[in-house]
Amino acid sequence: MPSIIGRRAMLMLITAALFYPTITTAQTYPNRPITIVVPLAAGSGLDALVRIYAEKLQSNLGQPVVVENRPGAALMLAASTVAKAPPDGYTLLVSTSSAMAINPVLYKKVNYDHVKDFVPISFYVKSPMILVINPDLPAKTVPELIKLVKDSKTPLTYSSPGAGVAQHLSMEYMKKRFGLEITHVPYKNTPQSIADIVAGHVNLGFAEAGASLPLIREGKLRPLAVSATTRIPSLPDVPPFAEAANAPDFEAVSWHMLFAPAATPRPIVERLHAEMKKIMLDPEMIKLTEKIGLLPVDTPSIDGIQTYLTSERDKWGSLVKQLGLEGTM
Repeated sequence: MPSIIGRRAMLMLITAALFYPTITTAQTYPNRPITIVVPLAAGSGLDALVRIYAEKLQSNLGQPVVVENRPGAALMLAASTVAKAPPDGYTLLVSTSSAMAINPVLYKKVNYDHVKDFVPISFYVKSPMILVINPDLPAKTVPELIKLVKDSKTPLTYSSPGAGVAQHLSMEYMKKRFGLEITHVPYKNTPQSIADIVAGHVNLGFAEAGASLPLIREGKLRPLAVSATTRIPSLPDVPPFAEAANAPDFEAVSWHMLFAPAATPRPIVERLHAEMKKIMLDPEMIKLTEKIGLLPVDTPSIDGIQTYLTSERDKWGSLVKQLGLEGTM
């Protein structure tokens, strides 16, 4: 009969054998190219930022980092692709609040589990919306707009690039927060939805900075507030809702995160998390993200990202249900 010491030694050997592949994988990672799958076409703002930090990751990790564009299915094609990839740290996903918090409630069929299929690596940037109005409207501030909406005998209108997108839900969130009635006019794309605010066919809307900054600077749109909790450097004179409407809890932003398949070994996830944190805190990257109207984030811990994800899923999922949009797409 084996002695107690012998049994303990055998147990240690078995335990080491079970964990040895994970330890070895983490120590040798990466030893071949890494692919980052992007849910939008090449040339988009999200894609451009990914390519910059992918180049820096490549330099830091000593292996090629390839960006693969997989647009389609309302950003969900990329997510479903990575969900099925081997969990080895060599196939990663860039995703936004749409694919990870909104679409799984909005759409009848989603070919991935947004909660169980992924582990977050980095929460590195927020994409705030800008509340813009046609300059002919007699409102210069958010309180003036709220009064105008409430006093108007006919409902004001707002545009968005479609039902269920971030711009639509951000406006519905604002309407709910301030008790407003504004009629939604959905369009098929962002340029058309913004162009009709400029033309006066609709009164207002939420717009991403990249699409609206040129028109704001030309005086064709009047910005009233940003949907983040802080000002954005590209529009330093435009207050957040916390200042503009005494609403410190108001935040309606999209975000960019880097994910890996859920079973990816924790040491690999931690390695990538540390590398991304270092890259995104570089002053050059901060300046670049701010220039294009985004807010850089000092990424929290992996567990901290999970907590934020849970709150975002609850917030937007509940709103989609309240609007009667659950499973309508």
